[in-house]
Amino acid sequence: LLLSLSPWCPSSTAAPAPATPAPHRARSRSRPLPPLRKLLAGLKRRKHSTSTRTGACQERPLSNMSRWSPSYTEATMSERVKNTEYAVRGELYTAAMARKAAGGEVILTNVGNPQALQQKPLTFIRQVVALVSAPFLLDQPGVENMFPADAIERAREYVAHLPGGSIGAYSDSQGNMFVRQQIADFIMRRDGVASDPMMIFLTNGASEGVRLHLEAIIRGPQDGILVPIPQYPLYSASIGLYNGTLLGYQLDEDTGWSLDLDEVRRVIKNARRRNIQVRAMVFINPGNPTGNCLSDTQLADLCTLAHQERFVLMADEVYQENVYGSRPFVSCKKVLASMGEPWSSQVELVSFHTVSKGAYGECGFRGGYFECTNIDPAIVQQVYKITSINLSPNVPGQIALGCMVTPPTPGMPSYAQYWREHDNVVQSLRRRARMITDAFNKLEGVECQECDGALYSFPKITLPRRALEAARAAGKAPDTFYCLKMLEDTGLSVVPGSGFGQKDGTFHFRTTILPPESQFDRIVNLFTSFHEKFMDEYRDGPKPSKSSAAGYSYSASHPRAVMNALPRSRL
Repeated sequence: LLLSLSPWCPSSTAAPAPATPAPHRARSRSRPLPPLRKLLAGLKRRKHSTSTRTGACQERPLSNMSRWSPSYTEATMSERVKNTEYAVRGELYTAAMARKAAGGEVILTNVGNPQALQQKPLTFIRQVVALVSAPFLLDQPGVENMFPADAIERAREYVAHLPGGSIGAYSDSQGNMFVRQQIADFIMRRDGVASDPMMIFLTNGASEGVRLHLEAIIRGPQDGILVPIPQYPLYSASIGLYNGTLLGYQLDEDTGWSLDLDEVRRVIKNARRRNIQVRAMVFINPGNPTGNCLSDTQLADLCTLAHQERFVLMADEVYQENVYGSRPFVSCKKVLASMGEPWSSQVELVSFHTVSKGAYGECGFRGGYFECTNIDPAIVQQVYKITSINLSPNVPGQIALGCMVTPPTPGMPSYAQYWREHDNVVQSLRRRARMITDAFNKLEGVECQECDGALYSFPKITLPRRALEAARAAGKAPDTFYCLKMLEDTGLSVVPGSGFGQKDGTFHFRTTILPPESQFDRIVNLFTSFHEKFMDEYRDGPKPSKSSAAGYSYSASHPRAVMNALPRSRL
């Protein structure tokens, strides 16, 4: 033990002696061991030296600890990040999660997440994804007894076009070329207009594509992005994060959230006065949160305006299959192509779609795409460079997208089941949209426009003066106060209208129409009972009388009365 602790060590402990040692090695081995007192003295010196060094090392951190503080704090982080807000998962969502953690019931109607509210996935898509995820099943005896032949064939196609035949391998940063070609073929069938797969990018949900283009377009606060108000908070959050300027144009609630081009021109004119250059215009068709659908004429007007003002159109078309009214969805690309020259070759357009909405609801796969029309090839190359930073969009989402745009066709084994499941979802959503709109319009102080598309209802609530005062006393926006009370009383988690933007002095909230149809009567009753209780608690005067047939009677200025009086062409 003493030898091992001593600074000195005989050479024989370091290595075995050679068979024929050199003379100097022999002399070293023959050297006598030092006396014990010398070893102890050396050990004492070594201990003193070590303790001195250790003490010095310990003193420095201890002396600095009192002055140490973390460098990565809220005070030192990006101001743009701190100022970013995303209302869909804001204060109400946080309160809902706290309620759920405490054991309370929470019904999440705040976000368009269909399968979280028991919407069933389409069987064909899941069969194909399952087989591609576990390709060894394709070679198992009897696989044809477990999966339909068209699902097996489709899975083999995808496996053959995946790097290494594996869903676990990176794809090209732009997305798998086979899937992009499927999307190009889908666009051709939908619009009758050719599509180039080299102009299509697959992304982790449509939101990623939106953010990518906003980041590329915005150079600083002098760049403005036209966004509809009310809007989906993805746009306000991203524009702020990238240091741009949001230019909100108000949709006309009294005429079913219609687009008013005079309002858009007014916003552009005001932006110029502030030395802000309009770089792009966002429109959401069908609308989120408003549910409005744009007509061919309105889309053509947008294309004409974009050509005149020289800005990019960003067409958020993720709800194109969620249409419940008499006006069908028409893509902006189709309208643009029908306009002829110079618009068809000069209007810059980026269109977005996803597998998260429609009848699919595959939000967790995060499958989306965007298509560039009349976009400078140099810009496309720059966009490719940015997508390369993430290496690859997730591959399961790409497979789901491919299934969405290439569904089973007549004669295939899965055809009947696929379209039965698909149409059942859309028809049920149509019935739920009708139920929620009618229920809201029967409530005192509530006015709800028709839900012609998307997955949401966005009613306007007229709050009593006493409710406004109570909200002010609680330090809350009035619509947030109303929604928090709703969560507290019913467990319904909705989003205040202030998170989407609304005219000054008006208050709204957004709810999805996604709770299961079998439970929808209960959802409607929860909304109704809460609102009646809230109004009874805060009403300024006597309760108004009801119409015997259709709930509360409408005044001549009520949006429902205005819409009923308008010619259909205006709608």
